[in-house]
Amino acid sequence: MHQQEKGGSRVFRRLVDRLKGGSFREIPRHALYADLEANLSVLQDIFNLCYDVKYRRFKLNTVPARAACLVFIENMVEVRSLEEHVLSAILAKPLGAGTAGRDLMQTLCDSLVETLETAFMEEFETAVQAVLNGSAVLLVDGVNRAIRVHVKKLERRAINESDTETVIRGPRDAFVEVLAVNVTLLRRRLQTPALKLEKMHIGTSTQTEVVVAYLEGVAEPKIVAEVKNRLGKIDIDGVLESAYIEEFIEDVPWSPFPQIDSTERPDKVAAGLLEGQVAVLVDNTPFVLLMPVTFVRFLYAAEDYYSRAIYATFTRLVRFLSLNVALILPAAYVAIVTFHQELLPTNLLLSIAAGREPVPFPAFLEALLMETTFEILREAGIRLPRPVGQATSIVGALVIGNAAVSAGLVSPAMVIVVSLTALASFIIPTPSGAYAVRILRFPLMFFAAALGFFGVMVALMAILTHLCTLRSFGVPYLSLIAPIH
Repeated sequence: MHQQEKGGSRVFRRLVDRLKGGSFREIPRHALYADLEANLSVLQDIFNLCYDVKYRRFKLNTVPARAACLVFIENMVEVRSLEEHVLSAILAKPLGAGTAGRDLMQTLCDSLVETLETAFMEEFETAVQAVLNGSAVLLVDGVNRAIRVHVKKLERRAINESDTETVIRGPRDAFVEVLAVNVTLLRRRLQTPALKLEKMHIGTSTQTEVVVAYLEGVAEPKIVAEVKNRLGKIDIDGVLESAYIEEFIEDVPWSPFPQIDSTERPDKVAAGLLEGQVAVLVDNTPFVLLMPVTFVRFLYAAEDYYSRAIYATFTRLVRFLSLNVALILPAAYVAIVTFHQELLPTNLLLSIAAGREPVPFPAFLEALLMETTFEILREAGIRLPRPVGQATSIVGALVIGNAAVSAGLVSPAMVIVVSLTALASFIIPTPSGAYAVRILRFPLMFFAAALGFFGVMVALMAILTHLCTLRSFGVPYLSLIAPIH
């Protein structure tokens, strides 16, 4: 199941790939040649139409002089480091006569190892991947071996505060798009040899670096093995963000409830590892995956770890209440107005009836119209530039709500219900958990319009049954609540 393509975009890319007549061109898997020109011919054929791949030819200080070449991508390497620590070190090294073959490569490697990380390579596949990864590859005529020199340039943005998980008290740093920086942020918080970091590459075209992080002796070995097993089964052409991996390794991809948490806060990841979770860090994204998770974890915020127990407990109870309000309130309003008017006090019933008198729609369509309008406003506020987006969300909601009531399209009570629902959904700290509530709100309203409170209870029982069947890497989704032993 985890090897199958998930999502329309994956299917589309596979279809385009087939229409083009096959997959991406494969890199030769045979060994390097002893002839420099033959090696360069193969590499130039592989990197055809790649203007940024450079070939720096020079002569080694041997007797007789031996041709050599450095292959690299100009914008991915530190050019100054390449010239000062690689070319200068090689050209300044007196090799003399009689130095040939593997002895020559070992001598060159020894002259570089003092300042740079180096490694030997003997196949075209590893040499090409080294160039694409930002290293320089040294080829020498007469030797069927190459040296990889790590001179990668790390372009990154500054470490700033998280935009998606703000806190009043706590650290202000967040992960960035560079994997090495993210690993460092994690190491600063967990300075123990028990922190294990296992690297792999996923994506036939992107070769994205992925790191599995866990605390040995704390994380369950079966869970660690299962995470690595699912990651190893992923067959995809590219990984551009951690969400690609999340879709492949979670237990039930089509469930509205996320079985994997994502965060850009290093302190939250460190806390999860200390509690036995496993983290998956992906290069080129600040969002780290945490697993396994339970339902109650989506009511946790990073700030809870820095608050007094009584404050954190009270806040979590408020979030749980808000979750129920965001999920049930519109459906409860539709059920009461449509079927169960006798449940309301007389004065409140007369007030709601007076407000609904000019409305030409039934309560379900009225709620559906307002909820859909608010979702459109919310999405517009996210997609527009930040200063404009905030103004659009607030002003748009006020103007549209007031105009809809004045025009008799919706009742004032419905505007209040939708506003309370929106506020309650904003309190849920995990965006993926909030999405689940927003999606399930609509089928609940449908059941309420069809069967009243009986329909609401049927829908809630179906949701609860689904939650009971969910597992996150073998851990029951409702752990701490059910099953009860």
